[in-house]
Amino acid sequence: MRSRVELFEKIRRDRRREGLSIRELADRHGTHRRTVRQALADAVPPPRKAYPARPRPAIDEWVTVIDPWLIPDRQAPRKQRHTARRIWQRLVAEHGATCSEVTVSRYVARRRVELGLDHQEVSVPQTHVAGAEAEVDFGEFYATITGLVVKCWMFVMRLSYSGKAFHVAFATQAQEAFLEGHALAFEYFGGVPARIRYDNLKPAVIRVLKGRDRTESERFTALRSHYGFDSFFCRPGIEGAHEKGGVEGEIGRFRRRHLVPVPTAASLGELNELITVADILDDDRVITGRPITVGAAFAAEAVALMELPAEEFDCAKLLHARVDNRARVSVRQCFYSVPARYAGRRLPVRLAARTVEIYDGPRLVACHERAAGRYVEVLCLDHYLEVLKTKPGALPGATALAQAKARGVFTTSHQSYWDAARTARGDAAGTRALITILLAHRTIAAAALVTAMDRAVASGCLDPEAVIIDARREATPLVAVAAIGALARYDRPAPSLADYDDLLTGSDS
Repeated sequence: MRSRVELFEKIRRDRRREGLSIRELADRHGTHRRTVRQALADAVPPPRKAYPARPRPAIDEWVTVIDPWLIPDRQAPRKQRHTARRIWQRLVAEHGATCSEVTVSRYVARRRVELGLDHQEVSVPQTHVAGAEAEVDFGEFYATITGLVVKCWMFVMRLSYSGKAFHVAFATQAQEAFLEGHALAFEYFGGVPARIRYDNLKPAVIRVLKGRDRTESERFTALRSHYGFDSFFCRPGIEGAHEKGGVEGEIGRFRRRHLVPVPTAASLGELNELITVADILDDDRVITGRPITVGAAFAAEAVALMELPAEEFDCAKLLHARVDNRARVSVRQCFYSVPARYAGRRLPVRLAARTVEIYDGPRLVACHERAAGRYVEVLCLDHYLEVLKTKPGALPGATALAQAKARGVFTTSHQSYWDAARTARGDAAGTRALITILLAHRTIAAAALVTAMDRAVASGCLDPEAVIIDARREATPLVAVAAIGALARYDRPAPSLADYDDLLTGSDS
């Protein structure tokens, strides 16, 4: 379909070349003679005629009712102002109106702009200096971990100059995750930006004061002092969202690009490996309006970052937890096992964003990956072996055994030996034989024990002590036997006692 400009061009060209009349031109181009006259008068078509406003019979009678409801909304709390639906509901209920909801919503939308209720704030474009600034925020997403769909929190730090971003997933957005995210991001970038922008995250801000003033948490202040960067806090609420729009947009972009469909992983660590690969792929991305890739821009910015301090910052939180009668400690509504001998004691816990460590004084007694979710049990089968030795009937249904199988720690070789031992010795004695071998895992390599169990099942010699001896022989390398002739250099002449005899003879004389 040709445009009016093209039509005017053809009309003018035919008049110029062939000298056709207005009627002939109108017949040739299938248009009105008035249009031909307009084309001959000017190559640019005239603007379209402005039509008068159409009547609004459905809404005009209610304008005098709606406006007195909208005007006081300028002083009303933002979340208690009239919506278009509420206005329509009131018109129907209080005045018996028969107009449709869409008719009301169209009028209200236009009238809001006229009254200044829908104010569009203007942002000023910014130019960033290399290494001068970064932005930090958390974003939520869902992932399938060990077959369960759980909510995870993604810590994101984005360098404003290059657009290079660091992402890491945590099971929480608590302070330990906030601090550890900073430490990991600085290590990933190989340096520290001079200033970082934040919204009013609880891990950093205890209280929002007037203006830009904040009461900051002591741990965040210690982190800032350790790395030497400055902090900048945006205005609270949606009014300040544009002040760190780079990281806000980055969270959404990364989630759409790399977390759709919902990712599946065996653990949070495996999920973070997938996220790390995605960060590497993003180095080849070109941000709209920039001439080079993100990776090339970051190479130029990396030299402008501040150096990392020589010492690492301890991001973990120190707690104390009591061990219950199931040899578990409860930390942030999740349960982690410890050796059964600590039941009833109160132990110190070092809670990090990705790990939970339990100590007995200076000695580490248990270390677990931090669980995602609530009321999740993370149990180690080794912690219950002493109890299972006296209660072998509890092993088949033990949660720790199920988790060991899921992690691949309890292999098919273990199961085969257990089945053979129970068949040969009975359930209780066969289970105790397996537990004896499981206890040996503390001192002998797992591969050697697995090989020894396979040989025991094949040969029918299921004595656990024999299996352990075989595994120890498998794990201990044989020492080469030296030839007898090679030992001749260690030969020494037999000692003589003649000198002592002389002394005795001299004494008699």
